[in-house]
Amino acid sequence: MPERSPVLAVIGAGPAGLAATLAAAGRGVRVVLVDSAAEPGGQFYRQPARGLGARRPKALHHQWRTWRRLRTGLDARLAAGQVTYLSEHHVWCVERESPGFTVHALLGPEQRESVALRADGVLLATGGYERVLPFPGWTLPGVVTAGGAQALLKGGLVLPGRTVVVAGTGPLLLPVATGLAAAGAKVAALVESADPRAFAHRARSLVGAPAKLVEGAGHAARLGWHGVPLRVRHTVLEAHGTERLESVTISALDSEGRPVPGSERRVLCDTLAVSHGLLPHTDLADGLGCGLDGVTVRVDEEQRTDVPGVWAAGEATGIGGAALSLAEGHIAGRSAAARLRGTTPDPGAWASAARTRTRLRAFFAALDGAYAPAARWVERVTDGTVVCRCEEVTAGAVRAAVGSLGAGDLRTVKLLTRAGMGWCQGRMCEPGVAGVAGCAPAPARRLLARPVPLGVLAEPADPPPPQ
Repeated sequence: MPERSPVLAVIGAGPAGLAATLAAAGRGVRVVLVDSAAEPGGQFYRQPARGLGARRPKALHHQWRTWRRLRTGLDARLAAGQVTYLSEHHVWCVERESPGFTVHALLGPEQRESVALRADGVLLATGGYERVLPFPGWTLPGVVTAGGAQALLKGGLVLPGRTVVVAGTGPLLLPVATGLAAAGAKVAALVESADPRAFAHRARSLVGAPAKLVEGAGHAARLGWHGVPLRVRHTVLEAHGTERLESVTISALDSEGRPVPGSERRVLCDTLAVSHGLLPHTDLADGLGCGLDGVTVRVDEEQRTDVPGVWAAGEATGIGGAALSLAEGHIAGRSAAARLRGTTPDPGAWASAARTRTRLRAFFAALDGAYAPAARWVERVTDGTVVCRCEEVTAGAVRAAVGSLGAGDLRTVKLLTRAGMGWCQGRMCEPGVAGVAGCAPAPARRLLARPVPLGVLAEPADPPPPQ
């Protein structure tokens, strides 16, 4: 009987997961690529639904050639039987077994049934999610995340509104604003809280990735071509409306992050696309016991975590965009293929990707500092502002838990106010609640990566052995 090939489960089919899959497949390892979406690509390479019949999907993307190369490579590996692709599989837990791992995933849009699969190794390419900080009016219909607006456009060919303000901070705002404008929306303003001087102070690190600077300049030029006003060192003070969003008030910020008196202006809009950067998805890594560096998964030069048999790549190890995710995924895939076959990988095989990784990590570390959320944003959050939408907890309740009841950490705030006990389990509200409470964010230590029906927990699937 021929020796069984080791099985690597790659969780996430975005840039990092696709690069890892192609690097590992065909090197003596069978890859099972597991993703929650109906099609591979992740948020960056999100494709329109097939039923929409998009005639020019590449108009919604840049780096289209890279996507086509990844998609063609995946199709070839699928045809060769080296990769199994499981779409609409929502992974909620990965268990360490002896030996190997069991990956549990809920099926389809309803997510009421679970399946389990066995693997010899796991590669986490779980991506990131948006950080949105609360402000008065942010719960009005018409206020969406910037990434949500982009997903509607890329995946559904739908504009989130006719007149849009894009606001917050971070490099995501530029492609979102240009994409919406190119698709026919009136972008009334791009409101960026970052101070341009912060970029000048980090010029040495930023010039190390000239392609990224050219990309940003291209977005800025397209904004000018579409006549989009760019308001730097500005912020949204409040969103206004009765039944839905009607306008926003924006203001200039001084050097300490406070609104400049007299600079307020009302901007009419029906949609506000807001984001304050991205945070890594670390739930699965945390559940496996992988070490974290702050909010990111800790990895070595091979993208290995400190749990044997588990690798991580892409935004989970630090927010850095598609190019960095591709480099990290390539390294992780090659390392996993070698280690699972019992050999020592040759770092020279991924030397080019390692140089790209080093350069882009430095670039995005500098960028992250320049795009830090505006200082003193908490001062603009009124006591009546809802900070936990699931449980409808206000900022005033959080402040009372700290000031009157003595809560000194997020867990105690959660117990006293229920902030973070809702459907999202604090994934969306935690940064805002932490800021209002004055507590340092801490790993959530969630056993499950997403809500799971009790029936699934009562009758766990019996996983088949690795093939």
